Amino acid sequence: MPLIKSISGIRGTLGGLPGDNLTPPDLVNILAAYSRWIKIQSSNLEGHPKIVIGRDGRSSGPLLHDLVRSVLGLNGIDVLDADLATTPTVEMAVIQKKAQGGIIISASHNPQEWNALKLLNQNGEFLDAATGKEILDLAAATDYKYPPASDFGSWQAYPQALDNHIEAILDLPLVNKSMITKRKFRIVVDGINSVGAKAVPAILEALGVEDIELINGNINGRFAHNPEPLEKNLSGIMSRVKQISADLGIVVDPDVDRLAFIDEKGQMFGEEYTLVAVADYVLHDYRASTYHKISVSNLSSTRALKDLTVERGGAYYAAPVGEVNVVKEMKDKMAVIGGEGNGGVIYPELHYGRDALVGVALFLSYLASLDQSASQLRKRYPNYYMVKDRLDLPPNLDLKEIFSKLAADHAGEQITTNDGLKIDWSDSWVHLRSSNTEPIIRIYAEAAETALALSRANSLKREILSYIK
Repeated sequence: MPLIKSISGIRGTLGGLPGDNLTPPDLVNILAAYSRWIKIQSSNLEGHPKIVIGRDGRSSGPLLHDLVRSVLGLNGIDVLDADLATTPTVEMAVIQKKAQGGIIISASHNPQEWNALKLLNQNGEFLDAATGKEILDLAAATDYKYPPASDFGSWQAYPQALDNHIEAILDLPLVNKSMITKRKFRIVVDGINSVGAKAVPAILEALGVEDIELINGNINGRFAHNPEPLEKNLSGIMSRVKQISADLGIVVDPDVDRLAFIDEKGQMFGEEYTLVAVADYVLHDYRASTYHKISVSNLSSTRALKDLTVERGGAYYAAPVGEVNVVKEMKDKMAVIGGEGNGGVIYPELHYGRDALVGVALFLSYLASLDQSASQLRKRYPNYYMVKDRLDLPPNLDLKEIFSKLAADHAGEQITTNDGLKIDWSDSWVHLRSSNTEPIIRIYAEAAETALALSRANSLKREILSYIK
């Protein structure tokens, strides 16, 4: 697979030729550029800049971890090392330890042969487009001078990172430990043989849950199934929840920023509905504060969040796809809750990052306060069905022209053009986005019935093909 350099870092499959795959020279290059950028941003700092690093449970993680730690030190960076840590734990550590940046060694939900460096700024947030471009430009430069041995950085272990993260979650006013403890939940956790096997049981125990069964809990990076937390990949935990009459199943991705639930009947709660349920709790218990009664998700997330927010007397806004875009919109609107429909919950009372651990705490607090089962909670929300498709295109096609024609043809509907093209009908929507890496259009459609969503997607595909012909 090709090496992918983006605003958030660098990722790819391991081995092969430099520039084609994720290899040591590529890693050293991007780490030197990031170190240089950190130093520029920290020019008034006394002493060395400090960066927090952590990794998920992939088998390649220890080797890459040692390389990252060494290269940062050789570039005059002090390293605070959380070692095995979730993405949100590293994000929180940057804030809590007042570091100048952070690096997570994780390829998220990609298969185990992948790995990546995810780069953070001094706020523990992913880089915006301008900053990402600046670092990629620095990586392309050839005039970088490495510091002498007298100016190498230091290294310090930070084993308390997860404990400090969890402590901050427990301090949130909406997290109700006593109510959760009283409910005596029985919960199955799928740790995907990554860091979630450590982090999710830890937050559950801290919340007073005693009856926890962990499956796929060997942190060796050999994922027991496709690591993306989708229904088609989760038959094991779905069966186990039903088999032992558990109250809930909890599934995360390898770096624990995505969250999905299984109800007590062994059925998917719905990946898109993780954020909906958490937002319901936050908006239902909204109290005037720094944040406004506003929710934000991306353009490809379910309409259920908008419906719920309006029903709760709030306002909803949609951002272009990508966590950094959702965070920007949340900050602009001072939203009290937001995230992405892939199971990513962003709760700014804690920090601006997708965080499955705070999602677990808020969801269980809501479930306990209602004294309902997960399936009963799910019935509170409208049913929408989403289909995801793609259309392969001839190379060098002018997609902007095609999107403009589609927008003109559907001018009577609500049109959004800040991220590809989204067409909203009263009963459905379709979102079309071009890929940055291959000549395809990604097609997302949602409606109250699967047949209508498929019909909308197929109709748009036919229109696009007619333009090409």
